[in-house]
Amino acid sequence: MTTAAPLARSGRRQAPGRTALVTALAGLILGTAACGYAPTPNPLATTAAPAPTASPSPSPTASTPAAPCTNRLESYAPPATLPAAGTVRTGGVGEIVARGRLIAGVSSDTYLFGARNPLTGAVEGFDIDIVKRLAKAILGDERKYELRVITAAERLNVLKAHEVDVVVRTMTITCDRWKEIAFSGEYFRAGQKLLARKGVAVTGVGDLAGKRVCAPKGTSSLTQIEKAAPDAVIVPADNHTGCLVRLQLGEADVITGDDTVLAGLAAQDPYAVVVPMQPFTEEPYGVGIAADRIDLVRLVNGVLDQMKADGSWAKSYNTWLASTLGKAPAPPVAQYGRTP
Repeated sequence: MTTAAPLARSGRRQAPGRTALVTALAGLILGTAACGYAPTPNPLATTAAPAPTASPSPSPTASTPAAPCTNRLESYAPPATLPAAGTVRTGGVGEIVARGRLIAGVSSDTYLFGARNPLTGAVEGFDIDIVKRLAKAILGDERKYELRVITAAERLNVLKAHEVDVVVRTMTITCDRWKEIAFSGEYFRAGQKLLARKGVAVTGVGDLAGKRVCAPKGTSSLTQIEKAAPDAVIVPADNHTGCLVRLQLGEADVITGDDTVLAGLAAQDPYAVVVPMQPFTEEPYGVGIAADRIDLVRLVNGVLDQMKADGSWAKSYNTWLASTLGKAPAPPVAQYGRTP
């Protein structure tokens, strides 16, 4: 089953009277996201490229051991020149070309990054713009993609099982994850903060003893808050929208997560506020890719570098994030040098 984002994107905060709508729609997400990922066809996609009955070559299992991780941000260097769209016939990129569409694991409830617009049914946001650019680079048409809505806890498994080609879902690059999958170079830098109901006496992680803190299962946010606030009462949920529901129902006092995600939640609930504090972690986002698809990692890195250089990264940032985070900064510079 597919899930729905809580509200359509807008340039202003929602009025208090609409909190009930946020809760109702968020409740729908909480109930459906636990069912696992679901295919989300691109409403603009062409239908002329059905999946082939067999891959051009047997798909390898994602059991290739990852290289040792001494620098989590270091990825595989892109090719000197990106291949023309639709011309690759081998490797992971060749399988996408033969299939005729890119399959991406995404969020549908991370406001501003990947969220379903209830008016159009389209999943949209900063991460989805990256998916479109990858589809254009590989297949020559930004509409040739399929979105599969997954929870944060499912990200590694769907990559290792080759059920998706890429995961573009505000995914923090970590050495532990490098043991199981591969990452592109960094495409966004976030930091972990706190979100609380207005009036709750929280100014930082030092105030969380005895407080009920919600974070999504399977995220680095959950791991980090357990370390930073060992005396807090952890209240997990399937996703951040589930945490927002818990906050609204009085089942949680605080939500923790990346500042980018929390800004999206605050924009949907006038009674919630991001605690003014310095981030207590650094959260570099990367595109997740199966460990045995290094050719795809290299191509993705080349596309991301192009987006940063030609202004499309900044354009996407300003479209989705400028209203809450300010105008686009300089994009993060990717680090290369990793070898298979």
